Amino acid sequence: MLQKFVFWTGASDFLVGAGAIAGAIGVATAEEAVVGQFVPLMTLGMFLMMAAACLMWASQDMVNRAPVIFWQGLVRLTAVLSVIYAVPNQLAEQWEYVLILIDGPIGLGYVLGMLKVTGLSFFECLLCKPART
Repeated sequence: MLQKFVFWTGASDFLVGAGAIAGAIGVATAEEAVVGQFVPLMTLGMFLMMAAACLMWASQDMVNRAPVIFWQGLVRLTAVLSVIYAVPNQLAEQWEYVLILIDGPIGLGYVLGMLKVTGLSFFECLLCKPART
């Protein structure tokens, strides 16, 4: 079940990446192009697609590829903490609270799942130690 969870939630990053690339095209082709957003959005979009591919690949051998999944969990949990800070401080829109409902459970699932799959501690996973077999 965890393998499928990682595979399909990872695959969903392709959609988010495509959305970022579409946003880049949108700001570049707008009547008044938004300076300074095209390159970051294009890069972010492709990075998210790379993350999707890496997660799908890692899901096929979670014991040996656990660092990919574990660290992606930390990325998602960073998004959650960022939203918790940013929205009340007017650094983000209120709709971004939705990210907590999406990325929170996925991030926790990745981190806790890899702790269980590898038999390693949080800090061992953080340091990309090999799984105990």
